[in-house]
Amino acid sequence: MIARNALNRDLLRAEYAVRGAIPTRALELEAQGRKIIYCNIGNPLAFAQRPLTYLRQVLCLVEYPALLDDPAAVQHFPADVVERVRSILERHPPGAGAYSQSAGIPFIRQAVADFIARRDGIPADKDHVILTDGASKGVEAAVVALLRDRTDGILIPIPQYPLYSAEIALHGGKAIGYHLDETHHWQLREESLLSSHARARAEGIRPVAIAVINPGNPTGAVLTRENIAMVIRFARANGLAILADEVYQENVYAPDRRFHSFAKVMHELGETSVSLFSFHSVSKGFLGECGHRGGYVEFRNIPDDVLAELVKLQSISLCSSVVGQIAVDVMVSPPQPGQPSYERYVAEREGVLRELKAKAEILSRGINAIPGMSLESPQGALYGFVRFELPPEPGVDLGAMTAEQRGEYEGRRDSAYCLALLEETGICVVPGSGFGQEPGTLHFRTTFLPTREEIEALVARLKSFHERYVEALAGNGRPAAAHR
Repeated sequence: MIARNALNRDLLRAEYAVRGAIPTRALELEAQGRKIIYCNIGNPLAFAQRPLTYLRQVLCLVEYPALLDDPAAVQHFPADVVERVRSILERHPPGAGAYSQSAGIPFIRQAVADFIARRDGIPADKDHVILTDGASKGVEAAVVALLRDRTDGILIPIPQYPLYSAEIALHGGKAIGYHLDETHHWQLREESLLSSHARARAEGIRPVAIAVINPGNPTGAVLTRENIAMVIRFARANGLAILADEVYQENVYAPDRRFHSFAKVMHELGETSVSLFSFHSVSKGFLGECGHRGGYVEFRNIPDDVLAELVKLQSISLCSSVVGQIAVDVMVSPPQPGQPSYERYVAEREGVLRELKAKAEILSRGINAIPGMSLESPQGALYGFVRFELPPEPGVDLGAMTAEQRGEYEGRRDSAYCLALLEETGICVVPGSGFGQEPGTLHFRTTFLPTREEIEALVARLKSFHERYVEALAGNGRPAAAHR
């Protein structure tokens, strides 16, 4: 029988808190009959959000095209859906059940290029687009391609989405954290980038790329154009590629913020020397189709021989999910004005985004009313990165700890807090240590995907729990025992 210590060492050092110990415990409690509110993962259709009708109608007919030849069945579908599916099957006759080209179905790659050109007003080339199984597979491909040896590293934001640290660990590289500025809406600070880059070089690490998540996960921040331009200049000065995670680009709620793509800002700056990998997905935005695993990566400033290697890497998996590819096609080329499905599509899209904005406001207002808690109001994405305060533990001298020891200590504290929160209230969130946080701070990440009523109830339970937990900790140095 294989032993754990016989496994790949890089696998053992990879961590992914979003589906870690606390969500695992939540599943155990649910199996025992407990009601769990899962706020640990951005999985919209697992909550109250309904799938968009147009997308599901297209996928239905693509998956079972025999309906197209049944007049009684096809009358239940809008004419533009039927026309679109016939067009899809004419251009890709094997349908959903056969492999596509490794880089993806050509007309869908062209649709992605057209989408980028419309969105940004810049040229885009379908031959620089690869369709992937969600954005995650695009990120994985970039990490695999860029890490040449075990001294190579990639700068990642702190806090980060732990996909990045996990993929870097799995492929033998070094994660180089740069801290986002919580006091300024989680924007990037050039001083932090320079400091992290210099520290890595001093430790013998060769930085090869910088990852940026915009809008932010877990922070909910939307980067300004000036911030993005600063990152591009930093990347050029230090010979870095940019990994631009832009899967939440439709999720912008703050009236004074708008999404700026890295591709557009690079084009406006006339930057041609910095290689850019841009990722998008059907899993987020207003579609929320996580299970269909559709996404794409667009490449800029990448030579043809390098691009050929990236296509080869994709070909090792043969191709991405064809159903996911078709979902991407719908995402980037939705119904147009005058088509039968247009009004319903727009109404459903705007309804989803309006509801997310309202729930972000409910969460922010409720959290900031709890003594000892605060939340930078989410400007976008699907998450709040909640900061909370705990009394010091007796006999603990933080000043005597190394940075690593202090990080481990704070990780134990926020993990214990989140586990107790789950056990007592059924609320499942992810400790801030799973994403990274400034030393001396404690956080947890929560989604705002549950219904408005559930979020209001969540905030009320959280307030009561936090008060009891802090009171017990202040009284005897130990939090209240969790109810099991």
